[in-house]
Amino acid sequence: MTTGLNGSDSRLSSVADLLDRTDDAIRRGIRPGAAVVPTGFGVLDEVLEGGFRSGELVLLGGPQGLGKTTMVMQMVRNAVSNGGSAVVFSYEHEGHTLLERLLSLEASLVAGYDAARLPAIRGAFEKAGPPGFTLNERLAHLRGVPQGLQTIRRYAGRLHIHESTGSSTDLDEIRRTVSMVQTDDGPPPLVVVDYLQKVPVPNGSPTEEERVTLVVERLKDLTLDLGVPVVAIVAADKASLVPGKRMRVHDLRGSSALAYEADVVLIINDKYDIVARHHLVYDLGNAERYRQWVVLTVEKNRHGVDGVELEFRKQFAEGRFDSSGQYVVEQLIEERVFTE
Repeated sequence: MTTGLNGSDSRLSSVADLLDRTDDAIRRGIRPGAAVVPTGFGVLDEVLEGGFRSGELVLLGGPQGLGKTTMVMQMVRNAVSNGGSAVVFSYEHEGHTLLERLLSLEASLVAGYDAARLPAIRGAFEKAGPPGFTLNERLAHLRGVPQGLQTIRRYAGRLHIHESTGSSTDLDEIRRTVSMVQTDDGPPPLVVVDYLQKVPVPNGSPTEEERVTLVVERLKDLTLDLGVPVVAIVAADKASLVPGKRMRVHDLRGSSALAYEADVVLIINDKYDIVARHHLVYDLGNAERYRQWVVLTVEKNRHGVDGVELEFRKQFAEGRFDSSGQYVVEQLIEERVFTE
């Protein structure tokens, strides 16, 4: 049951009552509308009119290896570094793995291309050494990493990592955890589920379609009941994971409810795979350049424009994307029908 602006649990009110409560909230300095959490990806925030909104369910899908987790963790980092909070339910990676990625990202923002790469940071975490050394001392020799660690410490208390499992981290656990993280005096936390198909459900849902339908419906209920934005990474159907094929919303694995329940659907594709043939034939150098970019399509946007094609440059050696991005100007296709 949701709580109204006046503290009531009633879902039924006249528009007159709603106007009165809204006016009262404004007079008291309380935000009557949705809270907006910027992603920090400039052109995406422009399309979404500010970012992700409380009460909205956002799905991010795409082929494997294109940086879905990297992109979402960068959005999380951007949110918490600007004073927000976040909780990440990670079914795929343990906490130290995500911390290593954050350190790589922060180091690159300090030292750019000369920053220590992720393998070096990972090696520092995996190295066994004599006792008595601090984390700062262990990372001191890695360019940009000590400064990155200082940055992380500034927002570390507002970024929560839940090392989730497919056996115990169910929808009730997600709800309990988000409720625990929420505060009365701060913006709603950005909630991330990586990934949706890993969330367990009761034994009464035997097929994957039924399981996914239940999970997406319950996540949507959570966004409304708790007033938080939820971003869920969604796996692709195996049939869509072929080279040169453009992934679309109907290629998400499990259920048509994914597209129906979500407020925003973002699909990521490799630019080289979906750019029209003539862009490659008449400039052979384009092939290598296009492989350095992903196309992020806003396939659904319940409260704004959709069908928008954006592109972001991969900077995976630095553990991130170039967050500025731009609109795609080339013609795109659905499937590559020729080979080089």
